[in-house]
Parts: sequence; structure tokens; C-alpha cells
Amino acid sequence: FGVGKTTLAQLVYNDNRVNDYFDLKAWVCVSENFDITDITKSILSSVGHKSGDAEANLNNLQIKLKEKLSGKKLLLILDDLWHQIYNDWTILVAPFGKGTTIIVTTRDQSVSRMTRTIPDEDCLSVLTGHAFQAKDFSGHPHLKEIGVKMAEKCRGLPLALTT
Repeated sequence: FGVGKTTLAQLVYNDNRVNDYFDLKAWVCVSENFDITDITKSILSSVGHKSGDAEANLNNLQIKLKEKLSGKKLLLILDDLWHQIYNDWTILVAPFGKGTTIIVTTRDQSVSRMTRTIPDEDCLSVLTGHAFQAKDFSGHPHLKEIGVKMAEKCRGLPLALTT
């Protein structure tokens, strides 16, 4: 529940380095209703596409989305996903290319099993970035051992390192 999932996602979404890296960004609040057509429309709207009535069916929307994303790097945040969506997930992500990164926030543990927590090495990067505004411990080698222990203790939840 309230461990700061949406807050962390907002920090990532609004970070200047993220803005520089991704060509396009989309934030979709999912909540209880996981409707692939509505989510696809929201993503299209977020990436600057004005949809018309002719594109109302999912197939046409996904074709438009694939065209819009062609050769582009997309950051997609699916905020507050409530239900497991294994079957629908494959359909939803079909238009996405290699440059797409998806962040999912959820309050449901079964949904979180679809994704993984981040590795200790990535937690360590979050820690050094937050504590030292650096990529590693090269400026503070005496603190690396403590940092590694902290990263292991956070169990893949990077917000635990920054609060």
C-alpha cells in the first residue's frame, strides 16, 4: 500500500535525464478498469496523436500507436494497476518497440509478480545518485560496503533507499 510507488514513478517521469533519454512519455492511470482500448487511446493522446472516430477499434488504434512509436523510445507509466492482466498484457504491448520502458505501480501483490523488483546493482545506482549525485562510489570508496548492504536490505524497492 502506501510505500510511495506513485511518488517514485512521478520522480522518474519528471527527471530531466529521463526527459533527455526518451523521445515520448505517457502516464496512464489505470485503477480498477483495465480496458486495452481506453489505455491505448490514452497513450496515443499522451504522445500527441489526435484520434478520430475511424480509429475507435483496438486494431486501428494499435496500428496508429505502432506508427507513432516507430523508431522512438517511449516511457510508459501504468499507475495503480489493480488486476492481473496476463492475457491482455500481450495485446497491450504489441505495438511497442525495443525502445519502450514500462513502469507499473500496483497495490496488488499478484500484479506485482508480473514484473520484478530491480536488481541490487540498480538499487546501488539509485543510492549513489541520491546520496552523492554520482554514478558510483568512486568519490566515496569507504562507504561502498555500507551502500551494498543498504541496497540488499531494500529488497529491490529503491524508494526504501531514498527515504
